[in-house]
Amino acid sequence: MRTIRTVKEMQSWSRRQAADGRSVGFVPTMGALHQGHLDLVRAAKVRDDAVVASIFVNPTQFGPNEDFDAYPRTFDQDCALLAELDVDVVFNPTVDEMYPTGGSRLTWVDVDDLGQHWCGAARPGHFRGVTTVVTKLFNAVLPDRAYFGEKDFQQLAIIRRMARELLMELEIVAVPIARADDGLALSSRNAYLSESARAEAPGIYRALQQVQQAFRDGERSVKALLAILTGCLENISDAR
Repeated sequence: MRTIRTVKEMQSWSRRQAADGRSVGFVPTMGALHQGHLDLVRAAKVRDDAVVASIFVNPTQFGPNEDFDAYPRTFDQDCALLAELDVDVVFNPTVDEMYPTGGSRLTWVDVDDLGQHWCGAARPGHFRGVTTVVTKLFNAVLPDRAYFGEKDFQQLAIIRRMARELLMELEIVAVPIARADDGLALSSRNAYLSESARAEAPGIYRALQQVQQAFRDGERSVKALLAILTGCLENISDAR
């Protein structure tokens, strides 16, 4: 497995693959890898001739009071996991490599409307940072396909729209959510959970399952579905 740290070298490597008729699959990550990330790699291995995984903690998607400095960084461990899956390249650029002009005078990629709601409303500027860095990563890696998890569904929808509207010549492939045995969606930030919070967290998934089942059984009232969800979540809180 090869580690590449510059955009120029990464582009040269990918162009050689294309010249040899080999497709390139790309898995963008911020490291601290778990089985969900590895599922993306496995999906890429099935469909593409060569696989690149990036490890880059992107500063522009973190707000001023968020966890950029504390975000888990486990590069050596991540590389060992990727090597086991026979990944061809780990792309691990520096911040200066990805943002060569530095400072606040940057060129942004912003997908209108989709990033204003839900997670975007709680984290202003987050998705602008995501779409900007993903565009940069696509331009560096030059993939035929890029793989994203359905866990971050709003992000997936935004990136799909971005790729379509900017006429990007690649396929965005969605991979199902990876979950722990108790149903909790795998996430690098799960490492932040206390023992008691980790025990409670799967209750959110169980609550959503109950809402889903009620919908399948014919319930169409938003008010009624929200009441089911609220009741389930209150039961989690009351059980503490």
